[in-house]
Amino acid sequence: MKRLVESGLMFGNLIHVSSPALVERYNRALLHLTGQRTALTDFYIDISGYSPEIGHELGDHLYLNHAGVNRQFILLSTQQKTAPLLGAKFSTSRGILRQFIEENEAALFALTARDAVAGELVNSVFDMSAPERLFDLRRVRVEADTTGGAVRQAEKLKDKTDRFLTKEDAWFDDVLIAQMIELAGETGNVVRNPVNLKEMSFDQRNFWTAHFGGVYLFQQMDHPALITAGDRKTLGDLPIEHVFDLTERNRIAKFLEDNDLTEPVVKARGVNAGAILRQKMDFILVDALAGEAADLTGRTRADMRRLARRHADQLPEEFHALAALANWVENDGPWPRITSDHPAYFYTLRAADHPDADLINMLLSELSPKDIRQLFICHKPLFYRLYQNWSEAKKAYVVEFLKREYLIDKAGARQALFGHEPAMTEPAPPRPRPRVKGPWG
Repeated sequence: MKRLVESGLMFGNLIHVSSPALVERYNRALLHLTGQRTALTDFYIDISGYSPEIGHELGDHLYLNHAGVNRQFILLSTQQKTAPLLGAKFSTSRGILRQFIEENEAALFALTARDAVAGELVNSVFDMSAPERLFDLRRVRVEADTTGGAVRQAEKLKDKTDRFLTKEDAWFDDVLIAQMIELAGETGNVVRNPVNLKEMSFDQRNFWTAHFGGVYLFQQMDHPALITAGDRKTLGDLPIEHVFDLTERNRIAKFLEDNDLTEPVVKARGVNAGAILRQKMDFILVDALAGEAADLTGRTRADMRRLARRHADQLPEEFHALAALANWVENDGPWPRITSDHPAYFYTLRAADHPDADLINMLLSELSPKDIRQLFICHKPLFYRLYQNWSEAKKAYVVEFLKREYLIDKAGARQALFGHEPAMTEPAPPRPRPRVKGPWG
């Protein structure tokens, strides 16, 4: 894993906390949330304020996420919005935190200039002792305030200010005026500079969770289902009709089709389908040959073709099926029949344009794990877990590829693979311009 860390592919883009003032603010928030403090004077934090170094120090990497539910967070800066979320237990958590920061950026910028903001992603579930508890997750509400209670105090001041402005003879209420002056000393002028955070809550009906070995729950669908990475029999009776595990490829394919959740890569608008398929073939080739003690790093596309020809008899079905599909795309070759029980089937799909596209791409990456680029982008927990068992040759190739082809332009790579162009529409006919008469007719 050291190679991943040094390459910026693991623990990358974290926020460095090194100044004594910020460390003290973090400690106040940590004490407020957990009753603990850190003795470290230098550490890194993710979007939620979790620090791997502090987790190691405390011997508890869930110190801000007890039992894996109701994640707590510490914000020292609005810059945390670009950081990753480490050890995510729910696929929705990072998106919720980022949206909360972006929606309240001005207020958070003002608040974090003086104190840390501590909060929690609150839902009605306090433990994940049984799989049926997943169905109790409905909405997630964000609660946050500074450790000194600036938001709460500002609300009190606003209430008193409203009373002062509306109450008859308020000018003679010395107690009310004294209370306003005292609160204003803590919060500043809340009329000119409002110190309030929007009350935000989010639906959580379709999501992935790391609990129970990894589960995808799709409740808000025309045809709901739960898909587990483990053995579905171990989950017991659940309040949903369809429960699949990853071995039931035909049933998963039908679920995706019935809900219009995917589209074939070769039919997607605005993508270079041939290039995407060829790259997937390279990944499958590397997976097949990595144990042959071959040096795979720095290989050109021509080198990869020569390797494929030399070892054609060792390559799996996925490679040959994608090669036939690429031939259809690029050379008008015969259409290959790739059914849902074929090992290459899920390599040929991507999420369609809908609100749960990221979740579907995450599921597809688990069904096509040899596509290391999609796996790294869409399902980092699984990528890190599988990486540990890869050969040294494959590790070296994957790290070099991701550094060269992904890290230099993350947004561009995501757009090229998963972006959706707007549908083609007929332009509206030009409106006739009225004839305007000048002073001479």
